[in-house]
Amino acid sequence: MARISRKVLAFGAVPVALAGCMGAGAQVPSASGQITPKEAQMGAQYHPQFLAEFGGAMSGAQAQYVEQVGKNIAVQSGLGNARESFTVSLLNSPVHNAFAVPGGYIYTTRQLVTLMNNEAELAAVLGHEVGHVAARHSQRRQQAAQKNSILGILGAIGSSILLGDSQIGNTLSRTFMEGSQLLTLRFSRKQELEADTLGIQYLARAGYDRRAMGTVLASLAAQNTLDARLAGRNASVPEWASTHPDPASRVQSALSKAGSAGGGVTNRDTFLTRIDGLLYGDDPAQGMIEGSTFIHPELRFSFAAPQGFYMVNGTRAVSIQGQAGQAQLTSAAYNGNLETYVRQQFTALGGQNSQLAPAQMERTTVNGLPAVYGTARVNNGNSQVDVVIFAYEFARDQAFHFSAIAPVGRAGTFNGMFQSMRRITAAEAGAVVPKKLQIATVARGDTIASLARRMAYPAAQEERFRVLNALGSNDTLTPGQKVKLVVRAR
Repeated sequence: MARISRKVLAFGAVPVALAGCMGAGAQVPSASGQITPKEAQMGAQYHPQFLAEFGGAMSGAQAQYVEQVGKNIAVQSGLGNARESFTVSLLNSPVHNAFAVPGGYIYTTRQLVTLMNNEAELAAVLGHEVGHVAARHSQRRQQAAQKNSILGILGAIGSSILLGDSQIGNTLSRTFMEGSQLLTLRFSRKQELEADTLGIQYLARAGYDRRAMGTVLASLAAQNTLDARLAGRNASVPEWASTHPDPASRVQSALSKAGSAGGGVTNRDTFLTRIDGLLYGDDPAQGMIEGSTFIHPELRFSFAAPQGFYMVNGTRAVSIQGQAGQAQLTSAAYNGNLETYVRQQFTALGGQNSQLAPAQMERTTVNGLPAVYGTARVNNGNSQVDVVIFAYEFARDQAFHFSAIAPVGRAGTFNGMFQSMRRITAAEAGAVVPKKLQIATVARGDTIASLARRMAYPAAQEERFRVLNALGSNDTLTPGQKVKLVVRAR
């Protein structure tokens, strides 16, 4: 959650990395011609929105390397002006994500890059996104969506399981989820297969190992499973979107499509050397999740999520999700009146045509912070949900608030979180240290267990190390081999 306090902010970014699944026999449209001026104009319109939503474009040697690989793979697309017209961005985001929009704009987050193990896998991810551009998938989805609504065009996520399929449920769910998803053009499953197939073709043409598409998908599946287990939730539906197939279901298909022929390059050591030192996980400038606690060293606050819930830190908000409800912490324009502020957030949550308003409001103090909260019970089809807005004044022109939705009678699940909001001291802020990727060379006597103990985590060190390095339960290390570690930046 970055320092953005004077605009209405959306729900935290939810990963949709490489969403889709590849099947045998998919008919892939061929790319031809050049990126048109209309496509370039459309991409230029969306580009700054993506950058704002996902932490901005990174610069420096690592970003230049990603751009180089991306443009080299874009050349294989058959677009006559591929290298010149493609814009490849490395995003400063802690989620595993990759995107494409018309006009030759493709993106990958730094977190997704840290999960990769060689240059061929980076080329596979970017090739998948180039495939969407080359096959004009965005334009086709827009043409279909124009028959429905603008939310369809922009690919907003559908209603949540909690809220169900009703008018108020859809409105509230869109409000909670319209951040990154509103900017993400949702491709059909068939289009995702086509992008996978095109990406594998580009790998072959560029001389890379075609199996890299399958291996990077395997790492995504393993990471999703691990994240879900550590958060105590079900991994059956990937967090990047239920509308896209699970990467685990794509792995064998991708490997089958690639075939068993070897000879392609991976450039493993070069890749690992080039990404050494890349920021891992949350950027302190956007706040950091440490276990069940969120701490923002720049905005100087902290809170704790309820037990059994997990958090996702987006560029503009923090989401808190669990079986008993969902919430977000964000901010909006504040004129010094907390009661007015809370009413405005109810109105914003309900949508333009909604009369959503708190049935009652209470003023209180939380750890020295002036606070106001309001509650409302909302009809949701054949059931009801409780909605809570809990706002805090940090300065005369700055307020933050939780928006929480829970089944009737269960909003109290969030009471501990509401009461945990507090200012942090300068010493606490200074003690926040980010993580980074460190490339280590295996020495004689090193084992997976011994190297894993260097990981900057209090638990599940070996599991994290294995997933990060795509190591199976029976794999071992050899002296001279390069591996990735996650360590404290200082």
